[in-house]
Formats: sequence, C-alpha cells, structure tokens
Amino acid sequence: MAEVTDYVASLPDPERAVVAALLDRAPALVPDAEEGTSYGMAAYRYRGRPLVAVAVGPRGCTAYPFSSDVTAAVLATLDGFDATKGGIRFTAGRPLPAEAFDALVTGRRAEIDAALDRGREGAGGA
Repeated sequence: MAEVTDYVASLPDPERAVVAALLDRAPALVPDAEEGTSYGMAAYRYRGRPLVAVAVGPRGCTAYPFSSDVTAAVLATLDGFDATKGGIRFTAGRPLPAEAFDALVTGRRAEIDAALDRGREGAGGA
C-alpha cells in the first residue's frame, strides 16, 4: 500500500514538489512509519496511530500531526503561519520550514510513544 506516494504523485506542481519534500522527511525521522490513511487523508502511521499527513486544498497546504498540542507547540515557534486546531497551513510560495515539519513529526511520535508505553505499564501492573 502506497497511499502517501500515490497522493503526492497525484498533486500538481508546485505543490507536489513542496509536499513531497516534507513527507519524504517523515520515514527518515521515524523509520518505523508506514504509509496508510487517517481521517480520509493519506498519512504516515506509527505504531498503529496516525503520525502526520499533508493535504492540499483550495486554501493551500496543511500539515496535520493529528494533535492540537503538537500543532500549538510548533506554531508558537513560527511567524506568519496560519493554523487550524489540528494543522499548520502553508503554500508552495511560502512552504513550511523543514525544521517545523520535523518538530511536528517528532512531537507526534513522542506523544504516541508516551501514550502506548503508559498503556503497557498499566496493563502489566498489579
């Protein structure tokens, strides 16, 4: 299954190049990430949970880490970017900085690890 790869290939330029450059970073940052879908979007998934997606719409592109906390934390480090509760908007003309995308991915990975590891500790307890 190559949902992310197929989605990126379907995009027009210049969005294709911008989105591909970002999404290529996800498996480099999280080698266990797998292509899949989440909330109807092509997304990388990690440990069975949604990790990150980038969608292109009429208002530009949006990077979704599937976490309002991660979105807010990364948005606080950026100037001049708009956001929804769950994602950061950008355009091909003003792309999301690679460091910000990396922070979305690594922040979400840390959330997933914490949630699943906490659950494992509770299951193994008294």
